[in-house]
Amino acid sequence: MGAARIVAFTGAGISAESGIPAFRGPAGFWRNYPPEKLASPQALPSDPRLVWEWYDWRCQVIHKAEPNPGHRALAEIERRARDQFALVTQNVDGLHDRAGSYRIVKLHGDIWQVRCVVCGTEQRNEQVPLEPLPPRCSCGGLLRPAVVWFGKTLPAGAWEQAVEAAQRAEVFLVIGTSALVYPAAGLVQMARHSGARVAIVNPDPTPADELADWILRGQAGEILPRLL
Repeated sequence: MGAARIVAFTGAGISAESGIPAFRGPAGFWRNYPPEKLASPQALPSDPRLVWEWYDWRCQVIHKAEPNPGHRALAEIERRARDQFALVTQNVDGLHDRAGSYRIVKLHGDIWQVRCVVCGTEQRNEQVPLEPLPPRCSCGGLLRPAVVWFGKTLPAGAWEQAVEAAQRAEVFLVIGTSALVYPAAGLVQMARHSGARVAIVNPDPTPADELADWILRGQAGEILPRLL
C-alpha cells in the first residue's frame, strides 16, 4: 500500500457483508419484481406507491445495517493516504460515509437524497419509515430517490471524477463488484491501460480477473484490514 495514488472501486458485495442484499441472486432485491417496475423513469408515474414502498423497505434494511471492517479499512486507508486516495462506489447506501470516508465518488447516487420530478429541488431525507408514501415536494410534485435508474446515464460530474481517478491511479482496488455493470465496470480497464496495478478483492471470479495483478479471494471485511 505504499503507492502514491490509490483508488478503491466498490460494489454491492462489500455492503452485502453488512446484511444489505445485492440486486441479483436468490436473496437479491430483484427476486420479486423486475427492475423496470421499481427503478425506471416509467415506474414512478405508473405506480408511485409501489416504487416508494420498495424504496422505503430498502431504506429500513440499510438503516439497520452497520459499516463492516471492510468499510472501516477503506476509511483508514483514506486517512493515511489523504489526497492521494479516492473511493469510487456503485453503492447508494451511505455505509462508506458512516464508516468515515469522505472522498467518495457516488456513481449511482445516494438513496438518502430525494429529488422533485417537477421543480428539481433536491434534499436529504433520512426518515425511517418514510411517511407519507409516496412523498411529495413542497411544490406538490412527486419526490423520487436521487439514484440512477435503469435507462438513465450516470451523473456526468461523478463519471468524470471516476474516470480521472482511474486514469491517475497507481493501485486500483476492485472490491465486491461483479464487474458486469457498464459503464462503471469499464473503469478497471481504464486504470489498467493507464498503468495501474489492479487488485481484485472478491469471493467469486469476475470478468475483471484477467486484468488483475493480484486476486485476493475472500470477503472484503477479512482481507482489507490485513492490507493495513
